[in-house]
Amino acid sequence: MTTNLLLLSDLLQDEYEIKIAKGGTKALEILDAPNKIDLVLLDIEMPDINGYEVCKKLKNNSKTKNLPIVFVTAKNSEEDEEFALNLGAIDYITKPFNKAIVKLRLKNHINLKLKTDLLEQLSMYDGLTNIRNRRFFDEAFEKIFLETKREKSTLAVLMIDIDFFKLYNDNYGHGKGDEALKKVAFALQSTIKRPSDLVARYGGEEFIIVLKDINKEGLKTVANNLLQAVRDLKITHNFSKVEKFITVSIGISYYSSNFDIMRLELLVKADEALYKVKNSGRNNFLITEV
Repeated sequence: MTTNLLLLSDLLQDEYEIKIAKGGTKALEILDAPNKIDLVLLDIEMPDINGYEVCKKLKNNSKTKNLPIVFVTAKNSEEDEEFALNLGAIDYITKPFNKAIVKLRLKNHINLKLKTDLLEQLSMYDGLTNIRNRRFFDEAFEKIFLETKREKSTLAVLMIDIDFFKLYNDNYGHGKGDEALKKVAFALQSTIKRPSDLVARYGGEEFIIVLKDINKEGLKTVANNLLQAVRDLKITHNFSKVEKFITVSIGISYYSSNFDIMRLELLVKADEALYKVKNSGRNNFLITEV
C-alpha cells in the first residue's frame, strides 16, 4: 500500500471499516468478492497495476461500475486530474492535503453513496403495493432463469390477473381499486414462503410470481393456495361475473426439461395460459409445460 493511502487509512480507521490492498491486482480481487464496499481510494502509482487501469477495470465491470472512486496521489497536474475524472472517478485529492478537509470530503461522498443506494433500492419496489416492481422483476428474472438452466432444475412463471378489475374500478372508484390492489398483493406475497421465490407487480392489476425448483404437484398446491388466499380476502365485487368477491386467474408456464427454451418464451406461454383461463371462466389456473 502506498504512503498516501496509509496516511488516509490511519485517519479514517476510527470511523470506518478499512480494507487494505497492497496493489492493484489485490484491490480488484477484494472488490470482485461479495463485500459491502462504499468507497474506493486509489493511488495512481502502484507496484503492479496502476490506479488508472484499476479504475478502468472497475468501471467496465457490471458488479463494480457504480462504486465511487477517489484518487489520492502526489500527481498534481491538471492533465492527470482531468484524465482520472474522465475515467469515472468522483474526486481527485493531491498531496499535501489538509486531513480535516479530506475527512469531510470523503464523509460527504460516502453519505451521498448511501443515499443513492437507498433510492436505488426504493426504485425496485412498487409504490402502491410495496412489493417488487416490474423493473426489479426484469433484472431478477434473467438471473433466475440463467441459474435454472445452469443447474438443470425446474422453474415456474405464474401470471396473475384480478378478474373484472376494470368493472371494480369503474363502479367502486380508483381509491377502492388501490386498496384492493394492496390487499391482493399482500395476500399473494404472504402465500409464497420461500426466500428464493419472487413476487412482483407486473403492471396494472397484473402480478407475476417465479418459483424455482418445484415439482408439478407442488406447483398445483401453490396455485390453489393463491386462489384461496385472494378469495379469503372477501373483497366485495358485485359487478364480477364470477363471484360476489374479488378473485384472480392464473396462467402458468412450467419449465422442467426443455433447456433450449428462451427466457421470454416462458413469459409468453404464461400469458397465453392466463388468456385461456380468462376465456374459460376465470377464478382458476392453467399450467402449460414448455
